[in-house]
Amino acid sequence: MKRHLLSALTLSLLAGVCGIAGAADKAPASKVATGALASGIAVEYIDPSVRAQDDFFVHTNGKWLKTTEIPADKSSWGSFAKLREDIQPQLRAIIERAAANAAAGKGDADQQRIGDFYASFMDEARVEQLGVTPIKDELAMIAAIADKKELPKLIAQFNRYGVTAPMGFAIHQDNKDSTKYVADFFQSGLGLPDRDYYLKKDDTKLAEALAKYEQHVAKMLTLAGDAKAADNAKAIVAFETELARIQWTKVELRDPVKAYNKYDIAKVGELMPGFDWNAYLAATGVQGKVTYVIVSQPTYFQALDKLLTATSLDTLKAYAQWHMVREAAPYLSKQFVDTNFEFYGTVLSGVTENRPRWKRAVSATEAAVGESIGKVYVAEHFPPEYKARMEKLVNNLLVAFKQSINTLDWMTPATKKEAQGKLAKFTTKIGYPNKWLDYSKLTVKRDDLLGNVQRATEFNYNKELNKLGKPIDRDEWLMTPQTVNAYYNPEMNEIVFPASILQPPFFDPKADDAVNYGAIGGVIGHEISHGFDDQGAQYDGDGNLRDWWSAADHKNFKAKTGQLVAQYSAYSPLPGYNVNGELTLGENIGDNSGLAVAYKAYKLSLKGKKAPVIDGLTGDQRFYMGWSQVWRMKMREPALIQQIKTDPHSPGQFRANGTMRNQPGFYEAFKVKDGDKMYLPPKERVIIW
Repeated sequence: MKRHLLSALTLSLLAGVCGIAGAADKAPASKVATGALASGIAVEYIDPSVRAQDDFFVHTNGKWLKTTEIPADKSSWGSFAKLREDIQPQLRAIIERAAANAAAGKGDADQQRIGDFYASFMDEARVEQLGVTPIKDELAMIAAIADKKELPKLIAQFNRYGVTAPMGFAIHQDNKDSTKYVADFFQSGLGLPDRDYYLKKDDTKLAEALAKYEQHVAKMLTLAGDAKAADNAKAIVAFETELARIQWTKVELRDPVKAYNKYDIAKVGELMPGFDWNAYLAATGVQGKVTYVIVSQPTYFQALDKLLTATSLDTLKAYAQWHMVREAAPYLSKQFVDTNFEFYGTVLSGVTENRPRWKRAVSATEAAVGESIGKVYVAEHFPPEYKARMEKLVNNLLVAFKQSINTLDWMTPATKKEAQGKLAKFTTKIGYPNKWLDYSKLTVKRDDLLGNVQRATEFNYNKELNKLGKPIDRDEWLMTPQTVNAYYNPEMNEIVFPASILQPPFFDPKADDAVNYGAIGGVIGHEISHGFDDQGAQYDGDGNLRDWWSAADHKNFKAKTGQLVAQYSAYSPLPGYNVNGELTLGENIGDNSGLAVAYKAYKLSLKGKKAPVIDGLTGDQRFYMGWSQVWRMKMREPALIQQIKTDPHSPGQFRANGTMRNQPGFYEAFKVKDGDKMYLPPKERVIIW
């Protein structure tokens, strides 16, 4: 599945670079009386000096914001990060138990793979002894290339091993025939997070990052034995700058219609006359499995053909060697790990301390055999009653959404009927898969860390490639159960909630319903809403890209979303950096609509009864505070800049305040009036679902 089609709830930036986990966050919620349900609100973090009517995010989380430091090994810290950190010891216990069993010759094949992979990462002495040796053969192979005609095969090999290259591809459902898998080719190739880092010369912070990037490339190439490292680094950055120049922007990538370009496999090579597509397709393994492919950005590939022709072979070889070193660096000796972290951890993310080795080992093992770990995690940490209560919440949200569609004042009757049809076809997945991934074809060796990483990457590559020509696997999950996240997949028309997100502050089984509807209810509503946001609404209930809206619906929807774009574009987390309202539109729609529908579901759950007052807070107040404390977070400046440039999610404070300003119930719950800073005139409030 193409990454830009997957709408995940949380902030996923910097994964694998510095993690998003750290120190303690939330104390146990207080109870009204013995045996009574808790409010679920961290009342100890409420800042009474800031009015809820002026800054709801700071009012709810102010004392936490004042007293909490971002841990040295984190780029950000908050509710998501806290929960991720909380499960690390649980995952470590599962993995280290498997490692001990593997060393003792006990346990099944899954335990052996988990244990041996983790042991290979933790064997720091062997990794130090090997130095750069694990990639010597690959670097020599690249150095031996004598003709550009060998590039297609090299790029295909990089795709197979997950190494950055100017082009890549993914297997996912055909957007216009969701009964088939298709190979989709897309732009790639940059070592920095976004094209703006190369092209925005008037931005001093981005320009500084680019200069430091060139220094970093030279340093890493020197470690790998390149005698011309400085010259090659300069040429590599110049080449990547040209790649950036021809790439589509993040906003352009959000348009699934423009990205759907179908080519007969025999004619796709016409996009790049100077590049042997037949050789490339044969080396990828796609050749012979399909009769057509999708090319997401045709203009990029046309321009890439000219760029490859104009660029010297020496530069292209240096570029390939750099990205081979970059990809391998976290699994090589300490000098590579530290140098890699200096740039990607500190310069780009502001982190001053790398994560402990065991945490990096846990992350790497999860990336390799995540579902095997998840199977044990679910058995030990996800009680059946959690899933049952979550199923009830999801059903209540779906009922509320169904009712909401019928009351829309901007959607025509015919389109409402189509919307109801799509909603009825939603699939909900909660906790864990019905069937677990079979890793029996993955070879893991206790003394071969980089080899294990490469084989795990190739295992996943082959798993995806083998989908071509086969029926759609509707049991597949795109996240492991231990992932603190959630997502909507438009091609499957499904909402998915992994087990680990079903914990406080998102879901508290000991709390009154109000906070759970505001927190996990808002999350559920968010994911349902993705089926009807500016991207998801372009897919029908069967997952096909089809326009099922009337012209009037499009006009009305565009007017509402245009207001939302303007609202968020005015928010400035840092001087000189505003939220990109167009890039974040889908997620902002998800927040706006999801919370509104969650509020309706909460009201339905009360069945006409009045909610109790707990911790001095009404049910409605706890509902909205539940949403606000989910987005409790702090972020280092370089990481925040990276998020603004690359992430379709708005920063946490605007996911709280920006959403709240459009909710009629919020105005009633906290008596917000004209003159208050949270106030928006009724005509400026965006109410979609």
